[in-house]
Amino acid sequence: MLESIVITHLLFVMIQLLFGVLANGVIVVVTGTELTRPRKMAPLHLLLCCLAVSRICLQMFIFYNSLVVLSLIEFFSLAETYTAFMFFSELSLWLATWLSVFYCAKIATFAHPLFFWLKLRISRLVPWLIVGSLLYTSLTSVFHRKHTWILSQKLWLSLFSQNATTQGNEMSTLHFAILVVEFFLPLFIFLLSALLLIFSLGRHAQQMTSMAAVSGHTGTSVYFSKLLSVLSFLVLYVSQYVMAALIFSQNFKIKNFAFLLCFLVLGLYLSGHSIILIFASPKLKQNAKK
Repeated sequence: MLESIVITHLLFVMIQLLFGVLANGVIVVVTGTELTRPRKMAPLHLLLCCLAVSRICLQMFIFYNSLVVLSLIEFFSLAETYTAFMFFSELSLWLATWLSVFYCAKIATFAHPLFFWLKLRISRLVPWLIVGSLLYTSLTSVFHRKHTWILSQKLWLSLFSQNATTQGNEMSTLHFAILVVEFFLPLFIFLLSALLLIFSLGRHAQQMTSMAAVSGHTGTSVYFSKLLSVLSFLVLYVSQYVMAALIFSQNFKIKNFAFLLCFLVLGLYLSGHSIILIFASPKLKQNAKK
């Protein structure tokens, strides 16, 4: 029974890695072609390109960790692996958060001076947001490597070991609190921007539906497709937090079905949302078909 679960999980992880690398690779290639042109790269494409690169790296680390969980390979270097995983994980979350803020500022409509200011300046802020995210995640990675590694080491050893100790569970409480505080800010910003965008799109879709009932012309499909895209982004983004919390809570035994399922959902977010981005963008969709 255990062997069948391991084989099934390995198969899904490999498929997930393939789709994730292909989807994010398409985004990198399509958006990266602008670097060869004389004109400046569009802020949205720059953000998408950086997000796709970070997701490819993170997808590789999740695949690597899955192989470790399945006892197919051993850790090459636990400290460096943990530091790199934390760097790409947090960078990916921040870039996805800024993507949500960008869409909210560009698409949503609210009669508020602060929102109007953000709408006019978000394009110029994108490069600074990317640089700021890189600096912030680099500093937090150094902090984790120097100050929280003693906690993280016991946590990771208890996660990826067949014999989880009580000490590992006790030490994980403090480390879990540090992670919650650290990852709360991007989650809060993302939820705020995503919910505002959903509210705005829902309001516009309702107005278009009312106008269509009077005039007979339907034009709500665009709004509903955007609304569905944002909702799926929201579900996948939040699910990553939930799965990470379940993994670090250590309520599941190693190679348990629920434990392996959490790893699959973590990887699903990285590949699933990138596929949604491709189908939601005419340019990315057109190039993906070639």
